[in-house]
Amino acid sequence: KNVFSTADLSAILIGLSSLSNMVRGDELVNALAKVKSFIPAEKAKDIEIKTNQICIDLSPWIGNQNIQPYLETIKAALQNCRLLSFEYIAHHGNKTVRIVEPYQLVLKSSHWYFYGYCYHRNDYRLFRLSRMSDLQIQQETFIPRNYQKPILDFEEIWAAMQTEVKIRIHKSILDRVLEYCSCGRFAPDGEEHYLVNFPLIENEYYYDILLSFGDKCECIEPLHVRNELKRRIYDLAAVYGDGLLT
Repeated sequence: KNVFSTADLSAILIGLSSLSNMVRGDELVNALAKVKSFIPAEKAKDIEIKTNQICIDLSPWIGNQNIQPYLETIKAALQNCRLLSFEYIAHHGNKTVRIVEPYQLVLKSSHWYFYGYCYHRNDYRLFRLSRMSDLQIQQETFIPRNYQKPILDFEEIWAAMQTEVKIRIHKSILDRVLEYCSCGRFAPDGEEHYLVNFPLIENEYYYDILLSFGDKCECIEPLHVRNELKRRIYDLAAVYGDGLLT
């Protein structure tokens, strides 16, 4: 009680409360109870106000509802050095069955992953939880290896791979485009549009991002990116045939 200030206790409560919303466990509940017991009665209201000033909710609005139970299963496997088995959907829809030694849970860019040694690949891999199914904790245990933490900072690598393209967008999708690049890349183009220097990596994921903006976005340059988008649009139109709208 003599060590922690009001700000210290508020910071601890914010962290523990936010974590306990997603990664549940008796140890978190007990830790929260102990921290709250440190709070002097005369500071309780002040600390409650400060704690409520920041809310971190890691649960998705919509989407894969397996994340929460999968987190609890992986956490149990981590604590008891138990193997995990699951089906995994990798790039291009390839599905494989994996047996993995789990070593770390990772929250990166609002997505949950876990890092472990994969027997299928005979190497360490980072698995995204939303791509997993039929997750099972095994009876078999393992002796933990000396491992290096996964590399999570790819900023320099991405910068080397990016191609800057110029797109013209309608103001109605401004908020969506801002998720991928900063305000400094935008310049007004009349009252309704913006010109944007958009950082593009020429792969399926980024082309799909541009196409997801629909007719509210036009790629101006470079020409080869514009032509690739046109090809993909023609392919999409072919899926729906040549009939008139009904």
